[in-house]
Amino acid sequence: MTTELAAKLVRFQRPELSLPYLNGIEDATIAALFGLRGDEYHSMRADFATEARATAADLLTEPEVASQVDRLPFAPGARVLAVGESSTADRLSWFEILRHLLELRRPGDAITLTNLAVAGSTTTQALKSIAALGFQRPDWVLCQLGANDAQRLGDDGPRVVSAEETARNLGLLHDEGVRLSGARWIWLTPTDLDEALTATFPPFRQAGIGWRAKDAEETARVLRDRPEPVIDTLAVTRPNSAHRLFEPDGVHLTPAGQVAVTRAVVSALTAIS
Repeated sequence: MTTELAAKLVRFQRPELSLPYLNGIEDATIAALFGLRGDEYHSMRADFATEARATAADLLTEPEVASQVDRLPFAPGARVLAVGESSTADRLSWFEILRHLLELRRPGDAITLTNLAVAGSTTTQALKSIAALGFQRPDWVLCQLGANDAQRLGDDGPRVVSAEETARNLGLLHDEGVRLSGARWIWLTPTDLDEALTATFPPFRQAGIGWRAKDAEETARVLRDRPEPVIDTLAVTRPNSAHRLFEPDGVHLTPAGQVAVTRAVVSALTAIS
């Protein structure tokens, strides 16, 4: 395995979450899964954390962002939990940047952010793990799911999870999650994707899978029709020739794409009381 591939896997994959029975697994064992020594694994994780923190510090130099972070609706001691897929599991994700924004700007508030996102998760798989909310007892849940449901067999074949099943699962996730935790629930729409990149990405071609932007739009419409607050991350991640928002696969966001989502999340949360 190349160093570049190992770094990509460490960035997006968290085996201890995708395989819950490995809870408590030693880092050296996880490192071996990526073909790394323990010190190499720790170094990569530290580098990603440093990058996310530097991004947060840079954002806080903007007075408007700093003011918005001050006004985020999380009370001192609040527990904020993320449920999601690779867009959130990413060690450079909007949620990790949010963690550092709060640590840097409001250190005395002792707000705890817990990232339970699992790369590749569908809404069906997330439902099977929803019991974790009963143990975590968060005050807030930020949930971004649905992109993996829309993976298609072939260029435009059937979705791996139908649109109807996705809508059903999202409703169940909310209802059961709130029942178990009593948390305030906030949705994030799926991000957009770059079809020009997904259509030519060799691993997708070899695997016979495809992606369509229309599916993210459909899930976003389902969420907008729900009564809970919804943060639109679709609009801020439209493919843009002036800014490289997507990695070469056209699905995962670049660090710049994650910053765009962070801005949308922080701005929207300030309007929630």
